Amino acid sequence: MPWLFINDRSPFTMPEQSTSQSNRSFLLIFLFSGTLFLSASLIFVLQPLFGKLMLPLLGGSPAVWSTCMVFYQMLLFVGYLYAHFLSTKLSHLRQIQVHGALILISLIALPVALPEVMSPPTDSNPTLWLVGVLFTSIGLPFLLISTTSPLLQKWFSHVGHHTSHDPYYLYAASNVGSLLALLSYTFIIEPNFGLAQQQASWTDGYIVLLVCIAACAEYFFRNYKKIAIVEEVSEVSVAAPTMLTKVHWLALAFVPSSLLLGLTNFVSTDIAAAPLLWIIPLSLYLFSFVLVFSRWAEVIQRVALWVQPVVLLPFIAFSFINPALLPYWFDLILHLTSFFLAVMVCHGELAKHRPHTKYLTLFYLIMSFAGMLGGMFNSFVAPFIFNGIYEYPLMIIAALLLRPSPKGETWMDKAEQAAFPALLIIFALMAYFSAVDLGQYMDHIGTALILFIGLSYAYRKQAISFALLTGIVIFSIVGLRLYMSNTVYKERTFFGVLSVRDSVLMDENGKPERYKELFHGTTKHGAQRAGRHSKEPLTYYSRPGPMGQLFKTFDNSNAEWNIGVVGLGAGALACYAKPTQAWSFYEIDPIVVEVAKDTQYFSYLSRCTPKAAMIIGDARLSLQGEEDGKFDLLVIDAFSSDSVPTHLLTQEALSLYMNKLSANGVLAFHITNRHLALKKVLADHARQLNYAALIQEFKPKKAMLLVVATDWFVFAKTEQSLAPLYQKGLGRWQKPALYFDMKPWTDDFTNVVGIWK
Repeated sequence: MPWLFINDRSPFTMPEQSTSQSNRSFLLIFLFSGTLFLSASLIFVLQPLFGKLMLPLLGGSPAVWSTCMVFYQMLLFVGYLYAHFLSTKLSHLRQIQVHGALILISLIALPVALPEVMSPPTDSNPTLWLVGVLFTSIGLPFLLISTTSPLLQKWFSHVGHHTSHDPYYLYAASNVGSLLALLSYTFIIEPNFGLAQQQASWTDGYIVLLVCIAACAEYFFRNYKKIAIVEEVSEVSVAAPTMLTKVHWLALAFVPSSLLLGLTNFVSTDIAAAPLLWIIPLSLYLFSFVLVFSRWAEVIQRVALWVQPVVLLPFIAFSFINPALLPYWFDLILHLTSFFLAVMVCHGELAKHRPHTKYLTLFYLIMSFAGMLGGMFNSFVAPFIFNGIYEYPLMIIAALLLRPSPKGETWMDKAEQAAFPALLIIFALMAYFSAVDLGQYMDHIGTALILFIGLSYAYRKQAISFALLTGIVIFSIVGLRLYMSNTVYKERTFFGVLSVRDSVLMDENGKPERYKELFHGTTKHGAQRAGRHSKEPLTYYSRPGPMGQLFKTFDNSNAEWNIGVVGLGAGALACYAKPTQAWSFYEIDPIVVEVAKDTQYFSYLSRCTPKAAMIIGDARLSLQGEEDGKFDLLVIDAFSSDSVPTHLLTQEALSLYMNKLSANGVLAFHITNRHLALKKVLADHARQLNYAALIQEFKPKKAMLLVVATDWFVFAKTEQSLAPLYQKGLGRWQKPALYFDMKPWTDDFTNVVGIWK
């Protein structure tokens, strides 16, 4: 129950007179905490709900999620600013009147939906466009809900309850609502309810919330005067927080906010681009607030402070110095654990230094402002100054700097303690850089860095020393990786981190040969050999594989084909082209087009289809403008870090693709995926919509250079169109299995959890 989060060790107490006459009703706590619980739940249902509405316009890029988070943080700050002004500048009656007017105005935004005419820009960064859409669509309801937490806590401090002197425990109830809503949406709401039903239910919940707010306002109005005199006396002696205290609050809220988005991007880019992975860091972030504002906060904070440096040792030793030694899931656990402890320490210090209720709204205002700054730094600043996710290690160090230090210790004392080992590390690394070939001594360097991490543990009680030593080791590792890297190109865009790597293989004669690879995050999007092999499609598109078989099967009849490809990659498919064919590539990220056209990296396009059309933008939106029956072959290869945007897999999307095919046209889906069984969705579509379909889960029979296992699914309007492929497949192309437990994926309903492998 919400009242279980009451923190009896509050640093604030009300006068005896107030306490003896106070209300001890649990129903009052239930009303206020229940309203906060509902408001937080609605916020965290609205965010993924609206994200699904936006998906057909921008796809599933991590940057879309980050930008939405920044928008929510911006409106949260505006809401907290409004609550601060309302509760400090206006009388209790005027507060209710003004807030009631805002409630009435917010009703015009119901039900929440996308504007009817709204297309993202294709020639520029869509961040500002996305913010504009969010503001016009859900700005008013979100703003009103965001005011609820600080405003109702302030009202509660005036209603004469025996816990009114410390209403911060209500913030724990609010975060419980946020956490449960986030998990419920993913595992209960989305798998069972369509978007239309979700929108209708959210509107009903919003109306219930307004009724609850009205009930809280009515109780606040009736009981305000009973304790006004007592509060005026007690608040005279309350000192205002100093500027240093405010800056401390700001830092303690800024770092976890930035760290949340930094970890989400880092994990999605460098560890495992698994769908729904972003839920875990956000859940841990919300859960930390529940803990630090609970009655067990003091004990939990001591444990977190003790455990953090212990976990940091294996975390840096394996996850930064040598992540290849660990399976990705264990590496992920180390990152998440370290993140949770860092956030716990920061939020714990924030809760410990919370002010008297007179400055409650100011406290939350600074918290929300810092959260907004953290999100803006990650979304708008870091992508322009870093070509990788470097803000993540920066915030790890910043979190260590915010650890509490022994009383009486000055910054100078801490710096002096760290100076000698820090200089030792720097000189050792300089010696290595100048005197040896690093490639021959990487194991020794790694061992030395691990020893230095062990040395930093001795300074765990001195925040500055501990952070400086750890920072030197982490950024030494970053520098070493950059020095030894075989990455010849790296660019961070709105859609993720794109890189080109110069790799080496042993050719057919046993001689080393250099070749190029294209990566989006950790997912390989193509490769190309040099010289006489430069026109050879590789990896998922090899000639022995499903696409090679398809082009070979129709070799005598496809000379005049019009071919469309959704997803460019390195452009390997282009080298199946014939001079008389017309090719069009649809790509959402313009940087991918630039890299694929740059002959210093890849030459598939310049050698094989130099006149191919390049259409920038979301493929589904772009294809809507094409004439029906245009394509003889349409390939859907729209990967983004190992996950296919769900809006490209719905029945409506499939119907659109089939409308763009000629009578005997073929639709091919690339469904290679480490985490999702996409074949279930497509097989169900084939059954429901009565299309002919075949699937091939290709595995090379013998080791072949840069030929990898890959899965492809093909559709056609009639069985006769796929008959040549099925007959010549010699068992490789098969009829898809039937899945009767699938609920059809539509624009209104998708269920990623249901197809998890």
